[in-house]
Amino acid sequence: MGLGSYSVISLKEARDLAGDLRKAVHAGKDPIKEREKQRREEARNIHLLEEVAVDAFESRKAELKGDGKAGQWFSPLELHILPKLGKVPVAEIDQKDIREVLAPIWHTKAETARKALNRLGIVFRHAAALGLDVDLQAAEKARALLGKPRAKKTNIPAMPWRDVPKFYQSLNDGSVTHLALRLLILTGVRSAPLRHIREDQIDGDIWTIPPELVKGRRDATTEFRVPLSSEALKVIEQARRHARAGYLFPNVRRGVISDMTLSMYMRRLGLEYRPHGFRSSLRDWIAECTNTPYEIAETVLGHKVGGAVERAYRRTDYLEQRRQIMEAWAALLTSVGDHS
Repeated sequence: MGLGSYSVISLKEARDLAGDLRKAVHAGKDPIKEREKQRREEARNIHLLEEVAVDAFESRKAELKGDGKAGQWFSPLELHILPKLGKVPVAEIDQKDIREVLAPIWHTKAETARKALNRLGIVFRHAAALGLDVDLQAAEKARALLGKPRAKKTNIPAMPWRDVPKFYQSLNDGSVTHLALRLLILTGVRSAPLRHIREDQIDGDIWTIPPELVKGRRDATTEFRVPLSSEALKVIEQARRHARAGYLFPNVRRGVISDMTLSMYMRRLGLEYRPHGFRSSLRDWIAECTNTPYEIAETVLGHKVGGAVERAYRRTDYLEQRRQIMEAWAALLTSVGDHS
């Protein structure tokens, strides 16, 4: 059994090692096998956090919408954890390391920090499944050290429904941005399906949003039908002249317009409201000005109502009832005068 050259190990060290190895032999152990075992242990524990994080992400892609390409799962780690701890062996990371990294944003960007910590906990569990010697409680211990975040969760600013008709009517230049915002307001859908709307999703006056664009876990969502008012159909007809590769709202270069395109337009107008807030505007109008049952009002926004068993027996999506609501909403948006 070789112990290394004289340039790596001294003669005295070699004698000491040889003595220890003879003791191992007398104890019935194979020193060569013991050395290989130690090397495997060392190799197993040098996995860097960034390597394990990427592997954990790859293993979870099947559960994520669009295979996680939007970056929402991995970005909290990539932006706030890996720059400082990515090159550290995952087995060496403890709760104090995690606290030091997240402390600067724990109170100022509470939601982002919470996501980063949760993702890190998943990465540690993945590391343990790989056979790495990690502290599975490190993330929770770090949470205890960080304390309760001071920042309170705030809702996305929503335009009061009485102000929406005036804003809607100001979107009149026929551009992709104006038309996209108009259809967003008219339908009450989320930004992602709106921006990715395609010609082949529209059949008459029904727009069917495919499962991959419906909010929820992958393979846990179903398609969602959106009744299109006469005004919505007019907007779609205008948008067709901008269509490219089947998409009604294409970006200038490639793909579709970004969520930031719509948000930045409203910011440039000096508005504090955000595009997603129009869903709240619509919901408030339904609650204040109609006698719509709760189940139908929530379905308008694509929300799940009731438990899994209840939904299994209630197969309707209230399409016709929602059609009447959306026609009334469109009439309000296009009307002139006092909307109080």
